[in-house]
Amino acid sequence: MAVDSIFVNLPVTDLERSKAFYTALGWTLNPLFSNDDAACFVASEHVYAMLLLHPFFSTFTAKEIIDARSQVQGLFAVSVGSREEVDEVLENGLASGGAEPVPVQDLGFMYARDLEDPDGHVWEFLYMDPAAAEAGPPQE
Repeated sequence: MAVDSIFVNLPVTDLERSKAFYTALGWTLNPLFSNDDAACFVASEHVYAMLLLHPFFSTFTAKEIIDARSQVQGLFAVSVGSREEVDEVLENGLASGGAEPVPVQDLGFMYARDLEDPDGHVWEFLYMDPAAAEAGPPQE
């Protein structure tokens, strides 16, 4: 099975705050799939973040919505084209109300920084050296 696209659905408490945050990351709002209860952000050609206010998100699940600031529900890792891009997106996110929950991970072959959005959802932005990616992780 080949996956055409991925939609990461996230519950949010303040849609306008979340829209400002994801816009600051450089992601584009798709108005065709956005309304008063939800905002669709295009991260890349096949990756989307659907930000849904809690009451609307609840219509898709019978499970309780967690507080992502104190509990983990997932860690979403996305690769970008350079270390500088990792730093740029982090600086933009931090300036827009995000937090950096863990220190920078510089493993030589991979450089990663985590960014927590205002609702506590964590995105890991990483750059992996292309030669290292082809070789796989270093053997211990």
